Amino acid sequence: MSTHDLSQRATDLLRTLVEMHIREGHPVGSKALHAASGLSVSPATIRNIMSDLEDRGFLAAPHTSAGRVPTAQGYRFFVDSLLQVQPLDEAAVRILRDELNPNRSTADLVQAASNMLATLTTQAGIVTVPRPEAQQLRHVEFLALSENRVLVILVTNEKEVQNRIIQLSRPMTEAQLRRAAELVNERYAGADLSTVKERLVAEMAEARSRIDDYMTAALTLASDALSGDEPSAEYVVAGESHLLDQAGGEDISKLRELFDAFERKRDLLDLLERSSRADGINIFIGEEAGYSVLGDFSVVTAPYLQGSQTLGVLGVIGPTRMAYERVIPMVDVTARMLSAALSR
Repeated sequence: MSTHDLSQRATDLLRTLVEMHIREGHPVGSKALHAASGLSVSPATIRNIMSDLEDRGFLAAPHTSAGRVPTAQGYRFFVDSLLQVQPLDEAAVRILRDELNPNRSTADLVQAASNMLATLTTQAGIVTVPRPEAQQLRHVEFLALSENRVLVILVTNEKEVQNRIIQLSRPMTEAQLRRAAELVNERYAGADLSTVKERLVAEMAEARSRIDDYMTAALTLASDALSGDEPSAEYVVAGESHLLDQAGGEDISKLRELFDAFERKRDLLDLLERSSRADGINIFIGEEAGYSVLGDFSVVTAPYLQGSQTLGVLGVIGPTRMAYERVIPMVDVTARMLSAALSR
C-alpha cells in the first residue's frame, strides 16, 4: 500500500502511537491514543483512523489486546518519514572518545566498540572482527621464564601486540634467546605472517640438512612462537542481558532463537556482510533482514574503515520498538570514531 497518501491526521496519530509503543512496550488503545495525541477529534474518529492504518498494514492488533502495535511497515514509515534523530549528548561523545583510544590494539578497540554500543543504547552491540590475512610481522622478543618456558612478545602490523608462552624442547640461555629474536627480526620483519611461517618450514629443513643445531633450535623456536591459533571470533557481541531485561515472558523463546543465531553466526554474518557493502547507516526492521529469527528485532549497522578500506561492520540489535532516534546516531558516531582510531 502507498504510504504517501496518508492524511496529516493519520500521520500524526501513527507517529504518536509508535512513540507510545516504543516508550511503554504495550499495545496502544484508542482512548490512550486520543489522550496522548491532543487532536480535537472524537474517540470514534480515532478508532476509524486506527482501523484504516491497520487495513493499510501499518498497525496490527495482538489477539490478547484491543490495542494496536506498529508492524514492520509501520516502523519503516516512522523511521523513514517521521523520525527526528537526536544528536549525541556530550557525555556519550566523551565516553566513546576515551574508550576508542587510537593507542589501543585493534582487538581492544573492537571489544570496546561493542561494549559501548551495548552500554549506551541498552541493546546488544555487535562488531565484526577484521580479517587477519593482512598481519605483518614487525618485531618479536623472547624472554626466558622458569622450567624451559619462554614468553613470546609478538608485534604485528603497526601496534598489535600478542603475548604467548611456549615450552622449549631444549634449554636455551638468555643470550641464545636474544640472538634468536635478532635472527627472526632481521630475516622476516615486514613480511606477512603466512609467508614467514612458510619460509620458516623451508629453512628448518635446510638447517637440519646442514646439521646446524643452533640454527635449527632458533628456527624451531620462531616456528612455535608463530604457530598460535588465529583469532576464531568473527564478530563480538555484548549486551545480550539488555535484551533479556526488556523481554516479556512471551518473548523469551524468540530471544533463545536469536541467541542461537549469535552462536551459529551464519545468518548474522550474511546480514553484516551485506551491510559492509553499503555506505553509511543501514536499518533492517523485522522481516526486512530476510531471516525469521530477526522477525521481532531491528538491526542498525554502519561500516567502519581504516583509511578508505572497509574493515568491518558494527551495529545494534534490539526489539523493533527500540529508540531509533538515539540508536541511529550512536551507531553512526561510533563507526566514525572507531574508523578514526584505526586510521591513526
